[in-house]
Amino acid sequence: MLARRNYFDPFVELQKEIDRLFEDFVRPSRFDTTHFPKVDVYETDKEVVIEAELPGLKKDDVKITIEDNVLTIKGERKFNREDKGKNYKIIERAEGYFERSFGLPEYVDVEKIKAKFNDGVLTIELPKKETKDKKVIDIHVE
Repeated sequence: MLARRNYFDPFVELQKEIDRLFEDFVRPSRFDTTHFPKVDVYETDKEVVIEAELPGLKKDDVKITIEDNVLTIKGERKFNREDKGKNYKIIERAEGYFERSFGLPEYVDVEKIKAKFNDGVLTIELPKKETKDKKVIDIHVE
């Protein structure tokens, strides 16, 4: 009769870990806030502009703050999925709290920042400070 050995198989454990990671990827259990909202940031001669996609939100759902030269967009996306009579088969729209921050360059005039919300897109206009001609001074080294 052969003796039965019960030993640790690292490949079986690795496969279990891969399966668990794949399940988490296919069925995320929470709202991924690392890259939400999706944004475009561009610069012109007069301003820096941040455009953030916020589908399904209203302007009252979003808050923009500046602290220590960091602009933060935050809010919460809510859905009412407890409607009686609805038997959801697929739920892909994420809900939950989000926050995204951007360090501002020193040449942005934080006192003149404007924001507008239209068709699910938040546009934040960050005007540049007016610069006077730069003066270069030569310093004599002794």
